[in-house]
Amino acid sequence: MEEKPFPAWSSSVEQCLKEFNVKLDKGLNSYDVEKRRQRYGWNELRKEKGKPLWSLVLEQFDDVLVKILLGAAVISFALAYLHGREAGLTGFEVYVEPVVIILILVLNAFVGVWQETNAEKALEALKSMQCEHAKVLREGYYVPNLPARELVPGDVVELRVGDKVPADMRVVALRTSTLRIEQSSLTGESMPVIKGTNPVLIDDCELQAKECMLFSGTTVVNGVCVGIVTSIGMNTEIGKIQTQIHEASLEEHDTPLKKKLDEFGSKLTNAIGTTYNPRDGGIANWSYYNMDANLYILAQICALCNDAGISCNGHLFRSSGLPTEAALKVLVEKMGVPDIKARSRIRAAQLAIEHSIDHNTAKLGCCEWWKRRSRRIATLEFDRVRKSMSVIVREPTGSNRLLVKGAVESVVERCSFVQLADGSVAEMDVSCRQLILTRLHEMSSKGLRCLGFAYKDDLGEFSDYYADTHPAHKKLLDPCNYSEIESNLIFIGVVGLRDPPREEVSKAMLDCRGAGVKVIVITGDNKSTAEAICSEIGLFSNSASLNGRSFTCKEFSALPFRQQVGILSEPGGLVFSRAEPKHKQDIVRLLKESGEIVAMTGDGVNDAPALKLANIGISMGITGTEVAKQASDMVLADDNFSTIVAAVAEGRSIYNNMKSFIRYMISSNMGEVISIFLTAALGIPECLIPVQLLWVNLVTDGPPATALGFNPPDLDIMQKPPRNSDDSLINSWVLFRYMVIGSYVGLATVGIFVLWYTQPSILGIDFASDGHTMVSFAELRSWRECPTWADFFPSPFLAGNNVISFADPCDYFTVGKVKAMTLSLSVLVSIEMFNSLNALSEDNSLLQMPPWTNPWLLVAMAISFGLHLVILYVPFLASVFGVVPLNLSEWFLVILVSAPVVFIDEVLKYIDACACDLHRMLLVNEILILLAKSCLIHLTSMRLNLSHFGPRDSS
Repeated sequence: MEEKPFPAWSSSVEQCLKEFNVKLDKGLNSYDVEKRRQRYGWNELRKEKGKPLWSLVLEQFDDVLVKILLGAAVISFALAYLHGREAGLTGFEVYVEPVVIILILVLNAFVGVWQETNAEKALEALKSMQCEHAKVLREGYYVPNLPARELVPGDVVELRVGDKVPADMRVVALRTSTLRIEQSSLTGESMPVIKGTNPVLIDDCELQAKECMLFSGTTVVNGVCVGIVTSIGMNTEIGKIQTQIHEASLEEHDTPLKKKLDEFGSKLTNAIGTTYNPRDGGIANWSYYNMDANLYILAQICALCNDAGISCNGHLFRSSGLPTEAALKVLVEKMGVPDIKARSRIRAAQLAIEHSIDHNTAKLGCCEWWKRRSRRIATLEFDRVRKSMSVIVREPTGSNRLLVKGAVESVVERCSFVQLADGSVAEMDVSCRQLILTRLHEMSSKGLRCLGFAYKDDLGEFSDYYADTHPAHKKLLDPCNYSEIESNLIFIGVVGLRDPPREEVSKAMLDCRGAGVKVIVITGDNKSTAEAICSEIGLFSNSASLNGRSFTCKEFSALPFRQQVGILSEPGGLVFSRAEPKHKQDIVRLLKESGEIVAMTGDGVNDAPALKLANIGISMGITGTEVAKQASDMVLADDNFSTIVAAVAEGRSIYNNMKSFIRYMISSNMGEVISIFLTAALGIPECLIPVQLLWVNLVTDGPPATALGFNPPDLDIMQKPPRNSDDSLINSWVLFRYMVIGSYVGLATVGIFVLWYTQPSILGIDFASDGHTMVSFAELRSWRECPTWADFFPSPFLAGNNVISFADPCDYFTVGKVKAMTLSLSVLVSIEMFNSLNALSEDNSLLQMPPWTNPWLLVAMAISFGLHLVILYVPFLASVFGVVPLNLSEWFLVILVSAPVVFIDEVLKYIDACACDLHRMLLVNEILILLAKSCLIHLTSMRLNLSHFGPRDSS
């Protein structure tokens, strides 16, 4: 029976100490440690047993298309061997085709094995997040560098700023007034969170609400604390994520595209990448002379009442500490300083920063000037009660000043005065206080995060404070005194901060809406913050109500299953707040089970299970953790949402280009098959020999087919609804188009062969100018009976510079077919070149997307046609491929016969654009019935003609 974990977050410190049988001043002894290790094991993540390499390799061949290619390779080897023996060839060139197939399969297996290792890499990245050492109390003494692997539940651990939490822990004592933890990689919260010792009296609460718990893999950014280890190894929250990643990898399904190819063979979350470059942008209509008394002190507070840092690496500015405080320092740099001499020195220092060799140690000019002017001598840290932070600084005059920043309401509440622009100080009355709060509301409604600023010069016993040896220092040790110290303040003003969405995000949202892509935001932030951000980025239309559109994950999880599915299936944006890893995974799974194709974006460890489970996992390349990147299918280099939308368009374009490739190859190859079938059905000589077909398939078809991968996107690619996941790659209409185009290719290839033998001229072009002998169609069909024809004596004819003559008259249908065969091959090559133009777009006409929209295709067509001309006009190659040169009039006929394939497909595109699916299908059926009737009539009449006229019948 599974042991129920102890709810440490909802228990008092005393209850926790009792539960784990440990004293806060002694810690565990060696006997307790060994006994608990036998029960709980080591504090490390379990390494899942990976599949052996041979198994991974074999799995790559368990695929329908791969099996087909394997069969084709075997047959190709056998045919190549037989043809090689017949032709007396034993070299490598005989086996080119099967070797190419095998190389493709090997490359496919290599890529597949590489992808299979992604899950294992993600788990290894999780292991690297665990802390290596910890300061642990054992038998009354602190062990400063105990390997974190040796921790057991009940261990007492001390954590300081910069430490990584080695296991899940319950905070039992604070050594400083506040403790802040960076846990965004686990919970998705955008800001470090305050932790304390008070229990959370809820048995079932989300991770974000467990304010007395520290989680393995997170980092201490402020304060010192003591905690008791409550969970280790796989029982920690990060261990649970590993289990979820493993489960998600087992649930991994094929992509819709792969499913379609198999059939053929047989959303988001948003991230905003901020700049801290002081030179980027500026203050409107600002000059140093605008700095009045209020702005002067405001700049001082922003620079000194601040624990953030900004460093420059090359031309990239990065922040450390809280983003809000870093933004305030950037504001100071933009404001400058009122000292003229200092400004020139600061500007020189800033230029040195931009061109400095050691960028990491460079300082920003204005903030550094303030630090040197007013030395910081004491800090009153932020806490949740007074919601403010303050510092005591020593002014150049020798007196002390208190600088305060914090939540506007809290700061205003402790202010008794307000400073005016001219530097005078007035008493803050009710109307003044109300005016400030009204202004605060106006700024907040615009999405600004507001901070209030105040100061005080009359510090009483702290007026001459200098160090921790001062008699008043003991008051600074107790945070309960901070509110008293921060009383009777002089209010300076309010600063509104905003991290605006990138300009392209709104357009990207509109593109998503037009393309039928549904965007869902899942975040660890609170509900109101999430709603404000989503409204700002355009997730919801201006008139849309958020009722039924915004849920905390706890609210959503409490809904019945049918209602959850109904909410997710409704059109329009959704936002889920206060999300935990399991919530994200559950939402992704529900979407997939509803038939949706899910692309999940994220950057933290908490996103990894959902990234792995989604059809396509997309991690952030700049802010993303290694765990998220390894669990993803794609890494976003610029952390920009609009890039994802561009990727959707690119993905649709790739899909269309793949269909273009298939459409081109299938219709062309269908034409070759039909030509062979017609030749056999009609009983005429072969119009194409195997070496010619092999040349067309391996050489002349290759460049255009490859170039189709560079087709530009359709003009309306982001105005089309998404494809259903169960849509087939080739529907009945596309198959019909293949058949129509293929039929024309086959008829044209065979037709010109027949016309050369039977017609003296076509469309005014003289076919008989070379002197060859005309025969009837019936004679051509019965050419095998030639030895019985008494009066058949064909004349020699001209082929290029050569005269084709016959020792045996019946050689006219074998040796003598060389020109007719050349015409058929030339028509086949030409018609496939024209057909590649049809494949530029499945729906758009060549008038909308002309051939030069893909210049690579034009180059590829020129290469293919050039290769065909080479085998025609190089005598040695001409003899190898059984062809002869053609004259201009014959080339004109070839082009004339080949070009209509473009007009046929243009008509089919027009029908597709004009007709709805039902009417189009009815039209297809009617055309197929008419074609069947025509074939029956043609075959019947052919039988009647053949029964009436015998070969060379004199009558």
